[in-house]
Amino acid sequence: MVVHPEEFRDTDPRAIEAWIKLLRDTPPGDKLLQALDLSAFALQLCEAGVRSRHPQASDREVFLRVAASHLPRDLMIRAYGWDPGAES
Repeated sequence: MVVHPEEFRDTDPRAIEAWIKLLRDTPPGDKLLQALDLSAFALQLCEAGVRSRHPQASDREVFLRVAASHLPRDLMIRAYGWDPGAES
């Protein structure tokens, strides 16, 4: 008997097995496209959050704030000449 991780134990085991089969049967190229789509969606969510917190921000400032949310401060300064710690 297959034991699934705790977070899936409230789901019918047949449903989990069907989901795992779908994942296994998905071609690698489709898996890559799904991963890229999820990454783009995550960036869109981050951008929406920045725009809601800084409604007057220019597109450039929004870009920089989104980049700063997932890049180290020293890289932001080197790559973009923008210090996220100096901005409010």
